[in-house]
Amino acid sequence: MNATLLRTPFHDFHVEHGAKMVDFAGWDMPLLYGSVIEEHRHCRTAAGFFDVSHMGRLRFSGRHARKFLDSVCTRQIFGMQVGQCRYGIICNEKGGCLDDVIVYCFDESEYLMVCNASNRAKLLAHFAAVRGEMIFKLEDQTESTAMVALQGPKAMEIVGALSSEVLTLKRYRFVQKSLIVVKLIVSRTGYTGEDGVEVILGSTMARAAMGMFLKDVKSGQSPIRPIGLAARDTLRMEAGMPLYGHEIDEETDPISAGLLFAVKVDKGSDDERIGRFIGQSALERISKDGPARKLVGLGLEGRRSARQGMNVLHGATVVGRVTSGCLSPTFDRPIAMAFVDAGLATVGTNLEVDLRGTNVGAVVEPLPFLRPIVRATAKV
Repeated sequence: MNATLLRTPFHDFHVEHGAKMVDFAGWDMPLLYGSVIEEHRHCRTAAGFFDVSHMGRLRFSGRHARKFLDSVCTRQIFGMQVGQCRYGIICNEKGGCLDDVIVYCFDESEYLMVCNASNRAKLLAHFAAVRGEMIFKLEDQTESTAMVALQGPKAMEIVGALSSEVLTLKRYRFVQKSLIVVKLIVSRTGYTGEDGVEVILGSTMARAAMGMFLKDVKSGQSPIRPIGLAARDTLRMEAGMPLYGHEIDEETDPISAGLLFAVKVDKGSDDERIGRFIGQSALERISKDGPARKLVGLGLEGRRSARQGMNVLHGATVVGRVTSGCLSPTFDRPIAMAFVDAGLATVGTNLEVDLRGTNVGAVVEPLPFLRPIVRATAKV
């Protein structure tokens, strides 16, 4: 075990439950607890507990907090309601994705941004470089807080023990609650395609506060089961959700990646209070001309999974590359996401994937592969 890796407040819980621990973005994180397929299917049929404390949590407060966020985020922060979350992208000048984030609005001068663990240091440096004369406080609360997700068809029934208010939360809304002496931020968000919540709380009391949900896990008497990073990945693939470093990166714009809903292309055009965001000019051009390539879903023949970087072909011509792939535990067949030439992105188009020297047939499928009810209201 690498002693230099950061540990979440649930590290001992993972070890006690037999997790295989791995280095993930500088954190010692659970890859799996046994069977990836069983963990995946348990989340789809019951409820999964995910430790996501490695994700960055950055607090913005003060006079220009909202104005600054509007200058770096593709979504409009101005006008957000208290208790609302918004998914957005932080772009560079070329329109490439520095990260995808969720912004929480506490009031018009206080916000929380959740970002990817691997991009936290990069975003902090980027924000320092572009803040200019704007006056606000930026506090990195990642290591002073913890974050967990409870996801699955039984998740809301379980978290209903917190309060009836949590049960009535709409998608991409959050509420602040107290559990004994612990303050919680509970949001109806997640990264699995299932219903459920994500909870942010102080790190020192995190394990104790979550004890009411985790006490019977080891005995098998609880509907909750801990889920590792491997199943988290297959779950998000079925739900068509992008992963930084796969579907999005600094060379990839959000429009090509199918994230136009997270980009307000005309932001600030008719209201000087909002302003324009970094990368907006580049994204306006892409929106007007149309992207040269598009992210699509692929259903593959056979049983072999495609992997990131594998070529997608149309005839003898390479027309794209795979970004993510797996043998779907829900559908029991290989699925993948890939960027292909825009003219070949129509659902039903027949392509091939080069699986290390063997070409296998693939058909363009709509994303997401899985369409749970909650998906319909996720884009807010």
